[in-house]
Amino acid sequence: MIIDLTMPIDEKTPNFPGDPILKIKRHNVKQHTYGKTFLEMHTHVSTHVDAPSHMINGAKTLSDFPIEKFIGDAIVIDVRDQKNIEPDISNLKNSDIVFFYTSHSDKSYKPDYFKNNPVITEKTARKLVEKKVSIIGLDSFTPDNEPYDVHKILLKNNILIVENLINLNELSGKRFKCFIMPMKITGADGAPCRVVGILE
Repeated sequence: MIIDLTMPIDEKTPNFPGDPILKIKRHNVKQHTYGKTFLEMHTHVSTHVDAPSHMINGAKTLSDFPIEKFIGDAIVIDVRDQKNIEPDISNLKNSDIVFFYTSHSDKSYKPDYFKNNPVITEKTARKLVEKKVSIIGLDSFTPDNEPYDVHKILLKNNILIVENLINLNELSGKRFKCFIMPMKITGADGAPCRVVGILE
């Protein structure tokens, strides 16, 4: 079974307050003899992955990581009842991809999506570093809020962050193979990505 964990990019895609607005312009075949869609967007829109350089000056960009970094064994942990995310992560393995199912994505197209979001605690972030996980992600727009200390704890240890995931409920509590395919932008501090989970 293949589960698509990616938020669509369209006119309804939520836009972080203060960021440039996503613009989509479509040329159709009838008017232009060929179809073409023009996108104007930044690198942290929709489902996307953060590189260390997103928060740390001089740190690695996405193109500094091999493609193997974005493929691996994954697990979804249900933390829907936790405003401050501190789950039991004792069973995590070295190089795991770890996604936190918060259900916050249920509000993706509502005005309050960017409010009252659950956050990963610094304590949990440090445990994830100790476990040497590869990538973390969640179905929300951020794992923490300003001053983004959790971002920095993870990114300085080359643990990448995937934001705005969807459909994590379909893989909750399960282990699966995960593919995270960011756009191949040289020197990117982040990039939109297609994320899929394959459940045997």
